[in-house]
Amino acid sequence: MPDSIDNQASFGGPSQPYTPPPPVPQAVAPPPQKGSSALKIILIIVGIFVMIGVIVVGVVGYGIYRVAHTIHKDATTGQISFNTPKGTISANTSSTFTESDLGIAIYPGSTQGKGGLRMNIAGKSMVSANFLTADSKDQVIAFYKDKVGPSAQSIMTDNGAQFVTAADNGDTVTVSIAQNASMNDGKTQITIIRASKG
Repeated sequence: MPDSIDNQASFGGPSQPYTPPPPVPQAVAPPPQKGSSALKIILIIVGIFVMIGVIVVGVVGYGIYRVAHTIHKDATTGQISFNTPKGTISANTSSTFTESDLGIAIYPGSTQGKGGLRMNIAGKSMVSANFLTADSKDQVIAFYKDKVGPSAQSIMTDNGAQFVTAADNGDTVTVSIAQNASMNDGKTQITIIRASKG
């Protein structure tokens, strides 16, 4: 027995009961905040609309840039030309048109108005010109009825008439005659359009 006492002494005396260390407090997760997921969804939707807006503005801006670089205006003549992949469109308020340009006689004594146009697209061309005269629409209709001949298609209205002629080469000439008391100071307006295949 003495051996057992010595053994106890060598280990530091009588044994003590074991006490575990105090527990480490656990971190508690905060409760979920209400409305945070709704706010995220709203911000995502707003972000999508902003991105769409930026894309639309970019596309429109590029379109305007392209159009601005295809339209040319001559400062001396005032001619505006617009280049397309198929051809050129040009308009000039100061250019004059001849009977050979229009494919039919110009009414005697009439003056050329604004809105002349020349177009060349895909091997086809079109010329359009406006003229004004103080003569009555009946006088102008009688003049062009004689010029287009009996084979022309014609439409008569209370305000004027329209004649369409077709040549053997495929060219068509359209003459529109109109008189309105409230427009052009009551003068008769003549619009001539010639369309050519080549």
